[in-house]
Amino acid sequence: MTLSASEHIIDQPMKDIFGHEGALARFMPEFEPRQGQLQMAEAVSQALIDGSRLAVEAGTGIGKTLAYLAPAIQSGQKVVISTGTLNLQDQILHKEIPFIQRYIAPRLVALCVKGRQNYLCLYRWNQLMTAPQLPIFGDSDEINRISAWLDTTDTGDRAELTWLPDNSPLWREISSSTTQCLGMHCPQNHSCFITRLRKKAARAQLLIVNHPLFFSDLAIRRHGHAEVLPRYESVIFDEAHHIENIATRYFGISFSHYQVLDLVKDVEKTAAADLSKKDRNKIVQPARALAKEIDLFAQLFPKERGRYQLAEVIKEISPWETELDRLLGALQGLSTELELISKTREAWGPLLRRSTDLEDSLLLTTREQNSSFVYWVERREKTISLTASPIEVAGELQHFYQDVHSAIFASATLTTGSDFRYFLDRLGLGAETATLPIQAPFDYAGRTLLYVPDNRFPLPNHPDYPRESHQQIFDIIGASNGRALLLFTSLNSMRNCHAALKDKLDYPLLMQGDAPKSVLLERFQKDTHSVLLAVASFWEGVDVPGESLSAVIIDKLPFEVPTDPVIMARVNRIREEGGNPFFDFQVPRAILTLRQGIGRLIRTASDQGLLAIMDVRLFTKSYGRLFMKSLPPSPVVRSMQDVRSFLDNLKDDTQTTFNKD
Repeated sequence: MTLSASEHIIDQPMKDIFGHEGALARFMPEFEPRQGQLQMAEAVSQALIDGSRLAVEAGTGIGKTLAYLAPAIQSGQKVVISTGTLNLQDQILHKEIPFIQRYIAPRLVALCVKGRQNYLCLYRWNQLMTAPQLPIFGDSDEINRISAWLDTTDTGDRAELTWLPDNSPLWREISSSTTQCLGMHCPQNHSCFITRLRKKAARAQLLIVNHPLFFSDLAIRRHGHAEVLPRYESVIFDEAHHIENIATRYFGISFSHYQVLDLVKDVEKTAAADLSKKDRNKIVQPARALAKEIDLFAQLFPKERGRYQLAEVIKEISPWETELDRLLGALQGLSTELELISKTREAWGPLLRRSTDLEDSLLLTTREQNSSFVYWVERREKTISLTASPIEVAGELQHFYQDVHSAIFASATLTTGSDFRYFLDRLGLGAETATLPIQAPFDYAGRTLLYVPDNRFPLPNHPDYPRESHQQIFDIIGASNGRALLLFTSLNSMRNCHAALKDKLDYPLLMQGDAPKSVLLERFQKDTHSVLLAVASFWEGVDVPGESLSAVIIDKLPFEVPTDPVIMARVNRIREEGGNPFFDFQVPRAILTLRQGIGRLIRTASDQGLLAIMDVRLFTKSYGRLFMKSLPPSPVVRSMQDVRSFLDNLKDDTQTTFNKD
């Protein structure tokens, strides 16, 4: 059934949408009214009306996506929905929005906006098509297929090219960035996909973006420039627990080996297409000199992958200032030539801006002049980067709070020990911010069990810990007939456990890194007796309902590496201000991460299973009580016999609910 234009359910109270006889009950199969969902929708609606700030912790199963979308539409405001993951962005765009447009708000205009790199640049495409080195960027089949696609696409979005590899070198050559864009001077401006996107975004009521794009746009606005997003009134952040880390990245400044080599490559490519052989050497020569200089500069830094404090690294480089001046001189030499040529050729303007921006970034990331920032170096597999990151993002966000009508923060994990204080403090949200905790509607007490080894079990830093934990993990996997997700706090722990289990288990053993994440999860889902070992990104965003997952096993409490430069700077800042960095910062962050990992087990009302945390500090350390207070109300056992009895009694039940969040 489609509503007529005269029916405006969205203009009615939230109970008429989420209640027993509301729109969702009438039109959504298997919908079950939930008090928590209605409560959240009413709170979001009030915050949008009042122009206030609201933080909502809504556990899995509440249906929080619809609980903020409905009031956002009802408000009549231009609202940005910012998500932490692509999966949620796609869910909103392809599931919730079509439902709302059909049954709730027929005239709703919603648009998904992505970063520039997701859209083909027609100017760069035309440049590539005339370049003599065309064959090195892609085989003729790829080029022909994209050429045919351009005759049909309205968006230029690479997501439509489902066959194109994620790491396609061809796409890197034909997508754009802010620094490469010619703007109004581009000969393709009228047909540009980004220009079209901006026009569509200006007409849309809802804009669906991800956190990186939102904070990238916000950072650019702070310097008086505009990006893709038009002006908006209110913002709703889903998966809001990511905000501090992402804001740290985009409110900082970075300079990398890769950025310089990318500039050099584009200079050479543009010269080959735009200049005579005589004029080409004038610009190519300083570009290649810069490439040699950045390679030498990169060799000055530690060879092992990792993050290092800049000040400590500089102590080992002599003479540091001389090396820095050589690189800066090479950059300035290229900028001088680019400035000369850009006076007569507009296509070179973006390259000049990139070169001068790199000069500025190099100075800002190597001269420790701002006490509000931490300066650090990262060695990756093929590059080094220098970064200046804000120690606190709370102050940086105050301008945003003042400019926006309403700001709403939602996530399944915002509290530690049922308290929002840590989240509010880290984001600079004052006491006037309303908070709303809504527990997941699942029967943890009746359908789950939490196992922690007894106090005789070794602590994580004890030499016997690996052997004992591997043995107990092996026993749990056997009792659960596979069907286990193992989450580790480090790559080494994961690999050591994999080595200990691979010749002993009768079940397929999958490990992060052996295949793309999506492939591993698909195999894990299909093979209902497999075992998956993972770190980092698998602690959240993994949704495996039903019989494929009966046990989530976590090796240790997920405290972050204390030597990370940003973590160290924040710890020191809290200590300088008279706080206790362990209890005020490190414990809350570890609790939120642990809650995300634990949340992988129960995704629907019919799910059931074992939660196992192989860390006795939950009972032997005073801070363990804070962790336990933050976990679901699962019965706790300390005996492997209780674990076996529980797993023996589990019933396979794959029924799922349509309204799962």
